[in-house]
Amino acid sequence: MTELQTIYQRTLKFAAKRHADQNQVIPGTNLPYVVHLSNVTMEILFASQNTTSFNTAFAIQIALLHDILEDTATTFEELTAEFDEEIAQAVLALTKNSKIPKEERMTDSLARIKALSKEVWAVKLADRITNLQVPPEDWSVEKIKEYHKQAVQILNTLKGGNAYLEKRLLERIQNYLLYCTVEKS
Repeated sequence: MTELQTIYQRTLKFAAKRHADQNQVIPGTNLPYVVHLSNVTMEILFASQNTTSFNTAFAIQIALLHDILEDTATTFEELTAEFDEEIAQAVLALTKNSKIPKEERMTDSLARIKALSKEVWAVKLADRITNLQVPPEDWSVEKIKEYHKQAVQILNTLKGGNAYLEKRLLERIQNYLLYCTVEKS
């Protein structure tokens, strides 16, 4: 196995266990959460092939770990001990701060992401690309529209971070408009 494969396997096992310990599934599905993490990482792998000066190993780890502080009992200190301070700081930037008002959380997280390397920006772009699927059945049209609005905010704020992922996100945003106009019965 190459070093990159070893890093991927080690990080995937760590993240999968932590999310499985929460019995976490992808919202609106019965799929284990590790599928989402793998999809975000797949976006990163394709982006790395289309991006010069890209730290693929770092980005893969962040992609696999991006929701671990927000969604599991894993602490910043555990993440630092298991990986390193740079990875833990990147994951922390990708984690919404639950101590501030909900409407400020995305702007706050994006500001923290922008202070870090372009690989962290890429993970945020890849995460939203992956999340712009068919919305869960229980989402209101208002929630769908807000999610779309956040996707536009992400794209605009992280412009210049990764051309390949920006193009992918723009396509997903345009396709997601379909769900913003259809009333559910």
